[in-house]
Amino acid sequence: PTRPGFRDSSPAEEFLRAVRGQVMARTAEGDPLYDAECDLHPLHDGLPEAAASLETALESLRDPLKYLGKLLAELLEDPEQELETGVRIRLETACRSIERRAVMPLTAWLSMLRRLREEPAEPGQRPTYVDWLALTRREGRDIDAGLHRHWLDPTVPFATQVAAPAHGVLIASATLRDTARRDPEAAWREAEARTGVQHLAAPAIRAAVPSPFDYAANTRAFVVEDMSRDSPGQVAAAMQQLFLAAGGGGLGLFTAIRRLRDVHARIAPALAEAGLPLYAQHVDAMDSATLVDIFRAEEDSCLLGTDALRDGVDVPGRALRLLVFDRVPWPRPSILHRERRIHLSGGRPGGYDDAIARHRLRQAFGRLIRRADDRGVFVLLDPRTPSRLLAGLPEGVVPQRLGLAEAVRQTTAFLAER
Repeated sequence: PTRPGFRDSSPAEEFLRAVRGQVMARTAEGDPLYDAECDLHPLHDGLPEAAASLETALESLRDPLKYLGKLLAELLEDPEQELETGVRIRLETACRSIERRAVMPLTAWLSMLRRLREEPAEPGQRPTYVDWLALTRREGRDIDAGLHRHWLDPTVPFATQVAAPAHGVLIASATLRDTARRDPEAAWREAEARTGVQHLAAPAIRAAVPSPFDYAANTRAFVVEDMSRDSPGQVAAAMQQLFLAAGGGGLGLFTAIRRLRDVHARIAPALAEAGLPLYAQHVDAMDSATLVDIFRAEEDSCLLGTDALRDGVDVPGRALRLLVFDRVPWPRPSILHRERRIHLSGGRPGGYDDAIARHRLRQAFGRLIRRADDRGVFVLLDPRTPSRLLAGLPEGVVPQRLGLAEAVRQTTAFLAER
């Protein structure tokens, strides 16, 4: 029974329940192991009413907080108040905390809820924000439901809030420009668009510095063509053979957690028998940073992971000498990606996806060579890899398309040359 004075659920719970209902209705045929999302409109029955109730509740929470902040500010500005330094510091801290930790988040949430009352944008109209509803899942269970908002162009807040007030900003990256673009000026313009330079008052000063590494001599790149990327058994067998050929020091990158777990279960016994420790993100009960630390310390260990390891690994030396992709890392077809593809592609939606995949491959390739004496082998287990994506690899790298057996032989021979 409900206790006197208490409701069965809060407006927030009712709203999240309605969000879940809309997402479930729109994604009934989706895989329950993966996150699900749907557009705001058309709104499902009950969602507008739940949003209105939550909006009213949040306003009733925000307004007294704003009033409290106003009173504290007036107290600090009152010339008749002789406040000690310690008291003044505490009051100023309280004012900032109320604004940043309460009023600002509540105002943002209210803005998102009001979006549900507005008519959907006309097709083709460029929005400032992208809003959608989503369910987050773990091990087949729904663990979160929510209304999400992201900037369509994330460089706008970066440029206006971070770069513009600064005296100067240096943006440097080995993958800043798309080297596959034949027009150098177009490559620079795309780099400036990705960094938000076009939103600043002054133009950027461009500088390109050649790499100090000899990629042609110290790396090899293979695309394995005689296997099916859709067969978990074949992918596992290929990764196992390559890890054994390298004697460890292998990083396997996956575009799906399910395939990662399946391959880990298949190859772990054989690698353990060969004396090669195998660690895996989303399998071992450790965070990514800890897994990378262990991988770095154990020179002959192997590690399986997803995007976070592709972009955030710094393992110089022999501890990382082989990098294997299970397939081309195309962008995931999410609502946010769909909107950015439509409005930020410059009329080239296919080219937008190509550029993302090229940058991801080049970013991953850069994990192999962290200092001048590093050597490494880069392997794609995806026969469908378009040649236009491989053009984004560092200058001097000539990818070879060959069979798995030959890739294993060449990996062994190349890494044996020291």
